[in-house]
Amino acid sequence: MRIVLKRSSHIVRLFFMLFFLICFSIGTVSAQTGSFETLQKKLATDGFDSKIIDTLYQNPNVLFDHRSVSLFFMHSEGKLNYGQFTSSKSIKNAKKYQGLHAQALAQAEKKYRVDQEIITAIILVETRLGKMLGKSWVFNALSTTAILEHQEARQHLWEMIPEDRRLSRNRFEKKADIKSGWAYKELKALIRYTVAEGIDPTAIKGSYAGAMGICQFMPSNIGRLAVDGDGDGRIDLFNHNDAIASVGNYLKHHGWKPGLGRKKSHKVVRRYNNSRPYADTILAIANLLRD
Repeated sequence: MRIVLKRSSHIVRLFFMLFFLICFSIGTVSAQTGSFETLQKKLATDGFDSKIIDTLYQNPNVLFDHRSVSLFFMHSEGKLNYGQFTSSKSIKNAKKYQGLHAQALAQAEKKYRVDQEIITAIILVETRLGKMLGKSWVFNALSTTAILEHQEARQHLWEMIPEDRRLSRNRFEKKADIKSGWAYKELKALIRYTVAEGIDPTAIKGSYAGAMGICQFMPSNIGRLAVDGDGDGRIDLFNHNDAIASVGNYLKHHGWKPGLGRKKSHKVVRRYNNSRPYADTILAIANLLRD
């Protein structure tokens, strides 16, 4: 019996070793597709510490993320149901949130002169009050999108998109031209922010577009408009106090003032998300929270 157990244990260990090697090989190939090495050199040329960059891209979890990035290049099968956010259940949860974070909301309203109901409404729609922060690894998604400036990476992504969901090849190419440059700027902002705050950028989850935290800020907006809401000397958008204050500062920066009419309020909210249904929903939630 002992001999059988030893053999079984040996077989199990051998199986896991082979499984790890296969997964590692797949990850390496995926990471090199489109040349992350070229991206590393580009970042170093733009002034980033090459040792830090090399360490980040040597992480075995840094992979070519076709699942997230392909969403930029697929036909949408449906639209977000904004009606869910004005349901009685959603409004009840939002009011509970206001109670739990009353001090942070009051401080943000006083300092940035933005209605706390608007701040709460945005956090409700963006992340269900901090409960749904996104499933994509932000560093992977931005790195993958950034290397779409290379034809090899584009072709690899194109082949990974289901044929019945693809945009036309012409639209795909035009969008890749735009998104690759945009993602590179966001990637640089992400690295700057995480290095400054001592955060591992490869461990952050967010949206497939790279938005992160309770308030879903893009990295480039973190450096410009995110703020330390609880006075601990750090900006952590996964902290409710910082997220609440950052939403207030963002809206103030884009023109929010007390007593704005609906038309101007709508315009400012659309600076957060340029969608008419989104802005309509935020204003509707805020009104319900005031009742």
